[in-house]
Amino acid sequence: MKQKWIKKGDKVLVISGNDRGKVGEVLGKKESRILVKGVNVRKRHMKARQQGQKSEIVEIERPIHISNVALCDNEGKKLKLKVKLGKDGTKELVHLSGDKEVSHRILRKTVKA
Repeated sequence: MKQKWIKKGDKVLVISGNDRGKVGEVLGKKESRILVKGVNVRKRHMKARQQGQKSEIVEIERPIHISNVALCDNEGKKLKLKVKLGKDGTKELVHLSGDKEVSHRILRKTVKA
C-alpha cells in the first residue's frame, strides 16, 4: 500500500514499533511523519512560565514514520487500496470488501466543459 494516500482524519493501524496493533486517527501529516491520536505518547516536563503557575508533567503524542502505519477500516483491519478510473474521468481509491469493491475516497473529479 502506498503511504501517500494517508490523509488527516483517516483511521490507521500501527504495524511496527512499541505501539504495534493500536488504532488511531491521523491528526496531522508533515513530510514523511504523521501524528496519530493516542499513539507514541511521551511525557514532557513543562516548566512554570509565570509566577504562581505550577510546573507539571504532560503527556503528548509524538510523530511516527508513515511507513509504520497502514490504513484500516472501522474494525481495525488493514485495507489494500487501488486506484480505479471511472468512465467520467474521476479517480477514486477502492478496497475489496468480500467480493465487491467499496469506495474509500474520491481523488480527482474532472469536469468536462
